[in-house]
Amino acid sequence: MERSDLPGAFGPSAAGVESAARCAGLVKRYEDVVAVAGVDLEVRRGECFGLLGPNGAGKTTTVEILEGLTAPDEGVVEVLGHRWGSASDRVLRERLGVQLQETQLGEKLTVEETLRLFASFFSRSRPVVEVIATVELEEKAHARVGKLSGGQKQRLALACALVSDPDVLFLDEPTTGLDPQARLRVWEVVERFRSRGGTVLLTTHYMEEAARLCDRVAIMDHGRILALDRPASLIASLGAEQIVEFRVRPDLPAELLGSLPAVTGVVRADGAWKLRVGRIGEALPALLAEIERRGVALESLATHQATLEDVFVNMTGRALRDE
Repeated sequence: MERSDLPGAFGPSAAGVESAARCAGLVKRYEDVVAVAGVDLEVRRGECFGLLGPNGAGKTTTVEILEGLTAPDEGVVEVLGHRWGSASDRVLRERLGVQLQETQLGEKLTVEETLRLFASFFSRSRPVVEVIATVELEEKAHARVGKLSGGQKQRLALACALVSDPDVLFLDEPTTGLDPQARLRVWEVVERFRSRGGTVLLTTHYMEEAARLCDRVAIMDHGRILALDRPASLIASLGAEQIVEFRVRPDLPAELLGSLPAVTGVVRADGAWKLRVGRIGEALPALLAEIERRGVALESLATHQATLEDVFVNMTGRALRDE
């Protein structure tokens, strides 16, 4: 059976774009813990789709189910028009590239040997030298895996996912623990894969990563999808251009803060107030004047453009990241 001959292909989505992966009513339980609680989502072919949420949100479990690594307790899953659990599973796996959250590679093998090993698992693969160049590891081609830096190992794990020339690339927290330069290199590899027509589904708790790479983002928490849209649309839904974050002692009442000029919303998270404001030039002077009038101590004050993290905070009342 060829890669293009998988049975059970479904038709175009409602938007007229063929799906790469979709699930409906997805549920997964681990004893008394519900890791995934009725997730519905669709990844369109050719897009980068992100699952954004904190650790423990259910992102990894959802992706592992889509990858065919974990069986759901309830729900329907289709990847490239195929449902897991039939004789054509092996053919489907050859069309997927998977980078797990933690990849353990043989430390005595070299980079080139590792990729040749992974390439041997597939009926077709990209030239190993080409894949090494894609992830910018040419100078480390003959270095042992155990001698690589964290960022280099992460790029090698990504290369292992790319060596089969997949149609769909699954990336689970691909840049966790990397320094900014290493993270940027991984992003560039993902963008090159996209430019060749590939589809990407990634999980992340980095708002910058989701905003840069993803066409659409699903914000996930406690096993549920809270919101799903383009990053810019999710941010626009806040109705705020900027966020004012501050701490005072003693505290100020939420009702007072919500009545300040140009303030469109008030959230309390991690001991700090976060004000959504439409016109910073009106809101900030009014806030400072009120702090002075009441004689409270201003412990910290910062402003920033509204981000996906602010969307999450607005929905849950807590921070997206847990570092």
